[in-house]
Amino acid sequence: MVETIYGCKWSLTVYQLLANGINRPGEMVRSVEGLTTKVLNECLRKNMDFGILERIAYDESPPRVEYQVTPLGEKFCRILDELEKLQEEIGDGEAR
Repeated sequence: MVETIYGCKWSLTVYQLLANGINRPGEMVRSVEGLTTKVLNECLRKNMDFGILERIAYDESPPRVEYQVTPLGEKFCRILDELEKLQEEIGDGEAR
């Protein structure tokens, strides 16, 4: 799971968007240059399959869909943050 998610550059971008309050797919695509609807949908589906994100569909006209991080996803994102910090330390030559 970690390799699949961490290896997908868009997953990390999606987590950042959600952390910044951007939780609607159309808004996500407009916010990130190079991100297509097709790639975003694949990324969102993969994250939902792992239980990291959940989809919320509102019964409105026009239909509205939002995504949010699950409790498992919050734990997962904290671990990713720690991995990123470790990578920065290694890159700076501090961790030996």
